[in-house]
Amino acid sequence: MKRLLLGLLAAGAFAQAVASEGEWLTDLPKALAKAKDEKKLVLLDFTGSDWCGWCIKFNKEVLATPEFKQYANKNLVLVELDFPRRKALSPELKKANEALKDKYRVDGFPTFVVLNGDGGAVVRLVG
Repeated sequence: MKRLLLGLLAAGAFAQAVASEGEWLTDLPKALAKAKDEKKLVLLDFTGSDWCGWCIKFNKEVLATPEFKQYANKNLVLVELDFPRRKALSPELKKANEALKDKYRVDGFPTFVVLNGDGGAVVRLVG
């Protein structure tokens, strides 16, 4: 019985670790708080997830790989700022994404911005 209980606990811990690996947030203030607590950087991904060919390609070939997910889990808090054409976003999320797009002067997709835990831009990469 003890072995079964330990096995179930281990499986649950593993499942939780895998589920949180590569988790993309959409709320920058929450992401910044998490990054500060965990001493990580924040990666902002400005994307057109359902229409931007380069965004889709980069997601498939880099962001969705086990290597990136493992690196991100240890070093990054991930934030997706999506500008879809076919997917619906809530008005609040749309407004927040637009404000961040303006703040970081994003005029093309994909664009990546790396922030420190205080919200200061460290790196800006334009695709």
